[in-house]
Amino acid sequence: MTLAGKTLFITGGTRGIGLAIAVRAAQDGANVTIFGKTGVPHPHLPGTVHSATEQVQAAGGRALAVVGDVRFEDQVQDAIDRTVDAFGGLDILVNNASAIALTGTLETELKRFDLLQQVNMRGTFLCSRLALPHLRHAANPHILNLAPPPDLDPRWFAPHLPYTLAKYGMSMCTLGMAEEFKAEGIAVNALWPLTAIDTSAVRNVLGGEALARCCRRPEIVAEAARAILVKPVREGTGRFHIDEEVLRAEGITDFSRYAVEPAAPLVADYFLPDAVLERFPTRLRRMR
Repeated sequence: MTLAGKTLFITGGTRGIGLAIAVRAAQDGANVTIFGKTGVPHPHLPGTVHSATEQVQAAGGRALAVVGDVRFEDQVQDAIDRTVDAFGGLDILVNNASAIALTGTLETELKRFDLLQQVNMRGTFLCSRLALPHLRHAANPHILNLAPPPDLDPRWFAPHLPYTLAKYGMSMCTLGMAEEFKAEGIAVNALWPLTAIDTSAVRNVLGGEALARCCRRPEIVAEAARAILVKPVREGTGRFHIDEEVLRAEGITDFSRYAVEPAAPLVADYFLPDAVLERFPTRLRRMR
C-alpha cells in the first residue's frame, strides 16, 4: 500500500518534520497542501511554503502552498477549501504545527501562554474540526497528530507547565476524537520521536549545534508517519506511536542512516516515560 493519489493537509509543513512527511508522501505520488505561516524568507528559519511545495513536486507529488495561521478559523477554512478544490477531496490531516517555550509559570507571560495553547491544542482541534466533514468522504481517512504519549510524571510539568499543557492538549485530542469517530471509520493517532530530532526548535531553542549532533533527522519520523497512514483505518485508532517502534514493526533494524552524526550518543526526546525507553535496545540519555 502507498499514498499514491491521496491528499494530505499538513500544518507547519514548511520545514522540519512536517516538510519531511510531505516529501515522503510525495515520493509515493501524493497530493500535499503545505499550510504554514512563512510566505517569504525568514531571517532565522529555513524555507517557505513555496520552497516546500517545490520540494514536494521534485519528489513526485502535486503540491499546493497556502500561507496561513492555525490560530485563525477563516484561514484554515480557506486552506481546506482550496485543497478540496485543487485535489477533489481530503484523505489525511497531519497536525504538525507547534509552538515551543520551555519556561515556568512565573516566567511565562500570558501572551506566550495563549500562543502555546492556540497553536498546539486549539490549532489541532480547529484543523481537525474543519477537516472532518471532508474526511468522512475519504476511502481511508486519517488524522495524525505529532503529540506525545500522555504521562502524568511531574517531571514533564514542573519545568515548563505551559508547553506541557499545550502538547498534552494535542494528546487529549487524539484520545477523544479517536473514540468519537471510531464508528465512522476515521483513524486518529499520534506519533512521537524516540530521539530528539534535528529541527529549528532544537537548534534555536533547545541546545544548538551540540544537541543537533545527537539527534536523528526528520526523515525517520516521516517514514514512520507513512507506515501509519497507509494502514487500513480499522487496524488501529487512538494509538500513541513511537517512530522507531513503528519502523521496527515494518522490519527495519538499522537506524544509523537517520543519525545526524552516527558516532554521537543519541538523546531521548521530551515526554517519553521510562517504560517506553525500556522497550528499545538502544539506551538513550535524557535531555537536560
